Amino acid sequence: MFGKDTYLHRRKTLLQGLDHGLILLLGNEESSKNYLDNTYRFRQDSNFLYYAGWDRPHLAAIVDTETGTTTLYGDDLSIDDIVWMGPHASIRTMADRVGIEHTAAYDQLSQVLAQAKKSGRAVHYLPPYRAENQLKLAQWLGMAPREIVAGASVPLIRQIVSQASIKTEEELFEIEKAVNITGQMHIAAMRSARPGIKEAELAGIVEGIAIGAGGDTSYPVILTVNGQTLHNHYHGNTLEKGQMVLGDFGAETAMHYAGDITRTFPVDKKFTEKQKHIYQLVLQAEMAAIEAIKPGVPYRDIHLLAARIMADGLRDLGLMKGDMEAAVAEGAHALFFPHGLGHMMGLDVHDMEDLGEDYVGYTDSIKRSEQFGLRSLRLGRELEPGFVLTVEPGLYFIPELIAQWQASGKYRDFINYDKVQQYLDFSGVRIEDNVVVTEDGCRVLGAPIPKRVAEVEEIRAMG
Repeated sequence: MFGKDTYLHRRKTLLQGLDHGLILLLGNEESSKNYLDNTYRFRQDSNFLYYAGWDRPHLAAIVDTETGTTTLYGDDLSIDDIVWMGPHASIRTMADRVGIEHTAAYDQLSQVLAQAKKSGRAVHYLPPYRAENQLKLAQWLGMAPREIVAGASVPLIRQIVSQASIKTEEELFEIEKAVNITGQMHIAAMRSARPGIKEAELAGIVEGIAIGAGGDTSYPVILTVNGQTLHNHYHGNTLEKGQMVLGDFGAETAMHYAGDITRTFPVDKKFTEKQKHIYQLVLQAEMAAIEAIKPGVPYRDIHLLAARIMADGLRDLGLMKGDMEAAVAEGAHALFFPHGLGHMMGLDVHDMEDLGEDYVGYTDSIKRSEQFGLRSLRLGRELEPGFVLTVEPGLYFIPELIAQWQASGKYRDFINYDKVQQYLDFSGVRIEDNVVVTEDGCRVLGAPIPKRVAEVEEIRAMG
């Protein structure tokens, strides 16, 4: 937990964007796995963490925009709770720790919200992503559950996005800690991989490093020989000679800041020439994108820069043909690069995605594209100092997508389908780093994690 002044400053800044009504910050509850008392590992709501700090279930806070004061709602532990779970700070002690003026029992929350509605005061709340919170809000606010998400406060969303997009030095310290743990996870995977080992064994190794560092993984581990599947959480395959492993995973610190790194490496000690050609294209695009990052540049333009570099390389390999500027403009390259270049990162690996991707990654002047591939770009807006984001180009050979496009003759003027047939068993390559935008460029976060061909092969030789 940060110091009291951090949370006081954050709530004071929050109030600058709203001048009427109550702001409700709703924490999360325990979530049952297969029966009531067998729960998943608790994860607090990131917005509650940002403004109230406490990583404990069954809490909420109300910030009164007119008085400027905050009330923490929660219940002290009963003796039975203490017997089974151990002692914990009182609600009053918790409030004092983060500079919150008032406390109240959790069951008073419904009365306060009902009274606010009755008196005509606005209740600003965020779109719930958990069903139990959606149902709570519906009951407290006298609304149908289906109306709750649409009724979320846009002014509150915009104020939080504006504030939390700019990372402070103490936040950067936590994020960099997460990235460094993530680097250890990736190096361990590279060193441990060998023909005959299960993907699940490697996944267990990297998850153990994250948990052993005092936190958790920041999202479900992607570690697969089928890298052509973008979010592949299946770990049942056995590694074989000639394959590549795509590992996309990250650590979350005890304070819940995320890392998100991807590396691709051969099961053998060295890349084949075919693997190396594609890998080098992705690496070239990633490094050029990082070099292009600076304040004022729309990230959409950097995405298109990376796409053009990879398209040019695919043309040189005979996989694409024609005018690559036109090919990228029309979206033909998305057969091989069907996702966005990156996203914001912070307390969430896709930072503030619960508030709405378009509020976080786009503006009134830069709208999301509807084009296949480009529409999956989560961050298109102009970059600002303090933004933390991922840079993650990739090239993939997805047999089902290739077959569909070829059957319909899609982009036949730009894609050499006969040549592409030779790559149907290639899988995919993705390379990803995390950066912070500075006043005149960007800085790659964390200690270097091997990604050049010689560096990766050196680590593989140690396995």
